[in-house]
Amino acid sequence: MGLDETMMVAGVGCKAGTAAGEIEAAIAAALARAGLSAAMLTALATSFTKSDEPGIAAAATARGLKLVVVPQRDLAAADARVVTRSERVLALTGLPSVAEAAALAAAGPASRLLGPRVAVGSATCALAVSGDAT
Repeated sequence: MGLDETMMVAGVGCKAGTAAGEIEAAIAAALARAGLSAAMLTALATSFTKSDEPGIAAAATARGLKLVVVPQRDLAAADARVVTRSERVLALTGLPSVAEAAALAAAGPASRLLGPRVAVGSATCALAVSGDAT
């Protein structure tokens, strides 16, 4: 299965009150770094603790993406596969990277990151693809 046939999820983390524009900039930066088109995204994912952040919901709506709210147990299950370790985020959430864990969890148990998370201002974004994507 190639990238054009697979699920690609943008996992997002942010500080409270982060504006949608900053979240969208983080998504755009992650896509640009990976050399991928925004049209390839199938969903935006975040932690259940960020599910009430208006900027995240607005970014998903602006991009026409389904917003996947990932439960803590699924984030924890993806924890071993993240590549970025933030001590600050770990202390606040119990996870080393919310964006990476959310992307991996939403893309499925055999998913993989397309690179480490990208930070833009107060927002972070990581991209993950499902299963056997090349």
